[in-house]
Amino acid sequence: MKKLVVKNTEISMKKIEDRDYISLTDMLKAKDGDFFISDWLRNRNTLEFLGIWERIYNPTFNYGEFAIIKSQAGLNRFKISVKEWVAKTNAIGLKANAGRYGGTFAYKDIAFEFGMWISPEFKIYLIQEFERLKELELKQYGWDIKRNLTKINYGIHTDAIKQNLIPKELSKEMISRIYASEADILNVALFGTTAKEWELANPKSKGNIRDYASGAQLVCLTNLESLNSVMIKEGKTQKERIEKLNEIAIYQMTILTEDKRIEDMNLLIQDEDKS
Repeated sequence: MKKLVVKNTEISMKKIEDRDYISLTDMLKAKDGDFFISDWLRNRNTLEFLGIWERIYNPTFNYGEFAIIKSQAGLNRFKISVKEWVAKTNAIGLKANAGRYGGTFAYKDIAFEFGMWISPEFKIYLIQEFERLKELELKQYGWDIKRNLTKINYGIHTDAIKQNLIPKELSKEMISRIYASEADILNVALFGTTAKEWELANPKSKGNIRDYASGAQLVCLTNLESLNSVMIKEGKTQKERIEKLNEIAIYQMTILTEDKRIEDMNLLIQDEDKS
């Protein structure tokens, strides 16, 4: 339940059927003297205002009962509680509930009118505080939209990573090719191309293929270097190593692209590139 603070008085506000209702019980604490909400409700001007509001917003308002109540307004013996008002007229602008979080709540328009009964100054500050709170809600709502869009975009982004960064399985033709440089063994296994082939395809790019690697690719590349050195000691041929390293690269990149920590690493790499 949200709280408004008007002239050092905390006032509860809650949603009822997607409408903002403000606690008249809390607002009454700001009025000097011993008063009850029923004192405000017995006033003829109050009843006329409530009747007009209900006519506009409440298609099931009981006009017959309202006419009887209104005819008694102004008489010394006349008095009506919020519960009686709601029960007899089927009003929706006022809500009276018992319990810990109970009390009398009014739709914001009616609460502002009640604020005028407390004092004109109180009404002005009440409206000002209500508008401030609604502005905060709009900002929060906007932030929630951005957060959800970010989640959607993140999913699109990860799908793009899977499609473009996870190595493709090498063809038999590519595996059978001989690469003079051991570095290109790793490049072909992970990027699917040699350093020279990449430079020819990207003539305007500065640096080499590894300078443009993502965080996930750099982690995978480090792992492949260690595995390649082991396989060299085991006497594996280039053809055997390329095939095995490519298989491992596909497996590791599939896992690494799902790791949020790798995403954070990508951001750090981007920041360093900008600086």
